[in-house]
Amino acid sequence: MAKNPIPPAVFLPAEWELSDALAIQALNAGTASPEQQKRALAWMVYRAAATDEVEYRPDNRDHAFASGRRFVGLQIRKLMAINVSALSRTSEN
Repeated sequence: MAKNPIPPAVFLPAEWELSDALAIQALNAGTASPEQQKRALAWMVYRAAATDEVEYRPDNRDHAFASGRRFVGLQIRKLMAINVSALSRTSEN
């Protein structure tokens, strides 16, 4: 039976590829194509913030760091999914 790989230290920078860096830079410049926009957002949510990873770490400081990273990704995903038209109707009443 294969053992689960040990996750890298939580404080290490997220892995990235040249295409990720180019997408982030194009997004920052306001020139990103739709594909680059999706790539940049996916890198932020799934790599940089590690949103879908378990944040538990035995060390309290590592756990707090991982939890903070994940919190950012969860906030981004929340705004991606929120029904803004329902919110604007509620605020108009």
